[in-house]
Amino acid sequence: DAMATAAFRRVRGALGSDFRKEKRRATTTTTMAMETFRKGRKLCDIEWDHSFITQLPGDKEEGGRTRQVHGALFSRVEPTPSGNAPYVIAHSREAAALLELDETECTTSDDFAKAFSGKTVLSGMKPFAQNYGGHQFGHWAGQLGDGRAMSLGEVVTSDKQRWEVQLKGAGMTPYSRSADGRAVLRSSIREFLCSEAMFHLGIPTTRALSLVGTGDGVYRDMFYNGNVKLEKGAVVCRLAPSFVRFGTFQLPAIRGGDETELAKVLADYMIDHHFEDFKGPEQYEKMYQKVVTDSAKLVVDWQGVGFVHGVLNTDNMSLLGLTIDYGPFGFLERFDVNYTPNTTDIPGYRYCYKNQPQVVLWNLAQLGSALASVGLLDVDKGQEILDTYGETLAEAYGKKMAGKYGLTKYSQEFSVKLMKLMSECKTDMTNTFRSLSQVTRMQNDEITELPSGLASVLEEAGASEDQKGMWLEWVKEYQQMLKEDPMPMEEQAKLQDATNPSYILRNHLCQEAIEAAEDGDFEPTHALLDLLRKPYDEQEGKDKYKKVVPKEMDGPGVSMLSCSS
Repeated sequence: DAMATAAFRRVRGALGSDFRKEKRRATTTTTMAMETFRKGRKLCDIEWDHSFITQLPGDKEEGGRTRQVHGALFSRVEPTPSGNAPYVIAHSREAAALLELDETECTTSDDFAKAFSGKTVLSGMKPFAQNYGGHQFGHWAGQLGDGRAMSLGEVVTSDKQRWEVQLKGAGMTPYSRSADGRAVLRSSIREFLCSEAMFHLGIPTTRALSLVGTGDGVYRDMFYNGNVKLEKGAVVCRLAPSFVRFGTFQLPAIRGGDETELAKVLADYMIDHHFEDFKGPEQYEKMYQKVVTDSAKLVVDWQGVGFVHGVLNTDNMSLLGLTIDYGPFGFLERFDVNYTPNTTDIPGYRYCYKNQPQVVLWNLAQLGSALASVGLLDVDKGQEILDTYGETLAEAYGKKMAGKYGLTKYSQEFSVKLMKLMSECKTDMTNTFRSLSQVTRMQNDEITELPSGLASVLEEAGASEDQKGMWLEWVKEYQQMLKEDPMPMEEQAKLQDATNPSYILRNHLCQEAIEAAEDGDFEPTHALLDLLRKPYDEQEGKDKYKKVVPKEMDGPGVSMLSCSS
């Protein structure tokens, strides 16, 4: 915590007290660019690599018996086969292309559903569960690990890209604690859809290859209130270059003694495979700097689209700057900076929208402390690196917000005015920003009433006439800023439409897809996946997907969820 103090001050100084009400980076492209699907190989032709389990220390005991695992970064496990026939609910053709897998394998191969539900372990797969710890809600929780996730191995593509392939919900591991290692359909649909939605929004994320129903039932207490129900089981197949988390370093560092060597071995492995350019002098410092920089940019991306992760524990932070572990997430609809989608978070709102940048900084401080405690990072140098977080955040945020307004330069004072209006009227964040390009294209007109886009947003929010009048005054000020900006009008509008999505994964849309899927209808899930492939394009006949969550659904069960999955 002490390591974070100076950096916290810099964040506040760089961004001002109203930072929490804003954010987002300025172009929709990311290093994880959109792949073009091409005909690929069959599932049986994939050659599996296993660098993680061959180059790092593993558990001497194999199997899923729940236990404390020492001196190891992983445990070899086997999936628990379902008792019924698994079935493919949905797949991502873009994710299949990452593995150079022929898309038809996802729908026609008998082995696909079996392999990616955990019913069958194909030749070459060597399942394992990762061992890590973490701070949960600010408190050290000790060993956590992959309690219901297990990686099948890695696929190295023809262009030397490494993808770890992981099943979520395929059975018990040593880290399952008192749980069963399974996942239910409702949470699996959410993770599958949001993984791909975030990718198409241009936000770094783990990916989802497939969603497979197991045919088995799973008992869950959704709100931890004693109301246990039998739900349908499912498995998501996730992809990432690596699933190593902040907590993977924390556990051996905090355990101390001989365990600390695990952190160094892991750091060397990550540098060899994922931070190759940093190998050599000061390689650990450079790695930490990259993690700090990427994490700052990631949270700006989240804030820009109103994404709230919900469970920003250190074990849910990716060392590669990816959004990872989609549990009780949500997108900000009726604008409220205190919104948290996690019912468990309500008492303190630690992980609410406005707090995400500060929480990510706190998590980075815990990672830095872990690296320093095992001798990989000088404390003063680590603090110096951590202090760059605020500057990176401010720069990325200013660029993101400037793009959202279609301006060359970001004005915090002007932006705060809009945030206050949105907060007072509880307007939908996505629809509000999307409507601004209409104002941009009207910048040379005499505006005497609210443009139709904003007018619709305010009508849906139930704004009063007085409030509409305040919005009109803001629009006129905005119009003048647009005129004075050196960027040509059409470029301004195009930048906005490429920065402000028209469609997000709204929780009530997820819920509708879940309810249909539980009745055996997967078409709403497929329709959502297809819609979210082009979030920045206006899609004919898709206006229903822009609707704000109905008030009767705006609460626990839809807009707010527990970690039960």
